[in-house]
Amino acid sequence: MHRSRHHKMIAGVCGGIAERYGMSPNTVRLLFLLSCILPGPQFIIYLIMWVFIPKAPAYPR
Repeated sequence: MHRSRHHKMIAGVCGGIAERYGMSPNTVRLLFLLSCILPGPQFIIYLIMWVFIPKAPAYPR
């Protein structure tokens, strides 16, 4: 698991999840936003993932 370098808007967490599971990054972002309607620690989990999940390796062109 890694944070995406290509499909990122803020930190690449949703893009990394989308790449890992073969989903659209926009679908994962939408699911995250919809989950924020429910009570829970969604933002805290996002921040923890931002800190602890490494960025994807940069491949030279």
